[in-house]
Amino acid sequence: MRALQRELTRFLLHYQFGIDEVLTKVNILREEFEHTHDHSPIEHVSSRLKSMDSLLDKVRRTGCDPTLPAIRERIRDVAGIRITCSFVSDAYWVVDMLARQPDVEVVEVKDYIAHPKANGYRSLHLIVRIPVFLSDRTEHVHVELQVRTIAMDFWASVEHQLYYKYDREVPAHLVAELDDAARVAAELDARMGRLRDELRGTDPR
Repeated sequence: MRALQRELTRFLLHYQFGIDEVLTKVNILREEFEHTHDHSPIEHVSSRLKSMDSLLDKVRRTGCDPTLPAIRERIRDVAGIRITCSFVSDAYWVVDMLARQPDVEVVEVKDYIAHPKANGYRSLHLIVRIPVFLSDRTEHVHVELQVRTIAMDFWASVEHQLYYKYDREVPAHLVAELDDAARVAAELDARMGRLRDELRGTDPR
């Protein structure tokens, strides 16, 4: 049991190191823009590492083989980072800057800004693969990135809380409110983007 516990601890630690590597990249970009440009595209950054209980629950739900090699290959959101930006264009800009770094391999992109989910959810989701340099070898781990605006993040937070409170059986009138709030949030992002373009003297087209 002790050997198994050490193996599981080491397994999760590699993902924590992956988070640390990506956070370093994000923070470098953030500080660079704060000191050398008129604004930083990055407003807020948070991260999370799946707990062992959450990881095992996902293994059961997805039918993944309960072995570490299978989990490493199939479960790609063990490590997660959320980046919040002021404007939609900034979200794409941040993704492009990270994707162009030579040691960041973009494995998958889901653009829920251009193509929102049916419930109104909007965000950019990326799975990246990044090297983690250990004392005796290099491990490559997957890290999930969620990049969204402040309005998108606010909506997603409220939606998550409602679905948690009602155990995913949200009353119809609240679902309708969420749908309308998603529309308003998208309109707010578009309006603020146009105002930013006007301030910069650029053509939004």
